[in-house]
Amino acid sequence: MRLERQHSKSIEGPVIALDTSTASMAAAVVHGNEVMGEVQSLAERNHSVHVVTHLKQLLASCGVTEQSLAGIAVGKGPGSYTGMRIAVSVAKTLAWVWNKPLVGVSSLEAIAYGALQRGIEALEASVTLAAHAENGEQWVLPIMDARRGQVYSSGFRKTSDGEWERWENDAVKLMHGWVDDVIVRAKASAGSSSPVRKIWLAGDLSQHEAEAERLQQLGEQIGIEVVRQPYVLEGRWIAYLGQQLLASGVSENVHTFAPNYTQLTEAEVKLKEKQAEEGVKG
Repeated sequence: MRLERQHSKSIEGPVIALDTSTASMAAAVVHGNEVMGEVQSLAERNHSVHVVTHLKQLLASCGVTEQSLAGIAVGKGPGSYTGMRIAVSVAKTLAWVWNKPLVGVSSLEAIAYGALQRGIEALEASVTLAAHAENGEQWVLPIMDARRGQVYSSGFRKTSDGEWERWENDAVKLMHGWVDDVIVRAKASAGSSSPVRKIWLAGDLSQHEAEAERLQQLGEQIGIEVVRQPYVLEGRWIAYLGQQLLASGVSENVHTFAPNYTQLTEAEVKLKEKQAEEGVKG
């Protein structure tokens, strides 16, 4: 089953996608629902050494030329400062040289979308999953570690009728506070026509296992299943989401387009300072 973010026309030709916002360089060539080729390279964020070579090899292996491409999709972060710049710089250069439309895709949205898609594929025969799909929403919280107890995260939902929507913007969040916020919002949905039935916590969870476990426990207390979904970003989801944007007529200015350099909100900065002060006093 394929989730839909919006109803849009198809586009002519394949799309090449690239993301280097994490430790994994993810790239893919997708045409419609067909993944023509895909590359995933763990290089400890030393992507600049290999990215252009990988893209050239990927296009060649797919039998795709730059002339036949419908466009270029790039992960715009948030994530590694240097990593994001590599993918965006390469994508902007290729879009300009090849005269192709360029679209930026939230790397967090691609993680959320891909993780949920993989989860659904693994459980689509489950009676429990089917019941959840009929009676309420499923939320996806993509996670990237941002150090010092912080994460890059946002919120997405799969509605009861299968639509894909965003409900929280990409931001740097204190993981402890984010867990509390999600539970408050989930509890508030209980009286609505589409209550939350399941929450997927997706991405690199290795640095936040304690908070992931706390989210599960709090979810259980209010009757919501929380699933931990370790997941490494795949280029195909950058491409698929990029196709939707291109089909809707969206494109970036190749000269001014920049990654999403997400910063702490003012409220989060104050909370962090307060916690630091309390730690010193204690």
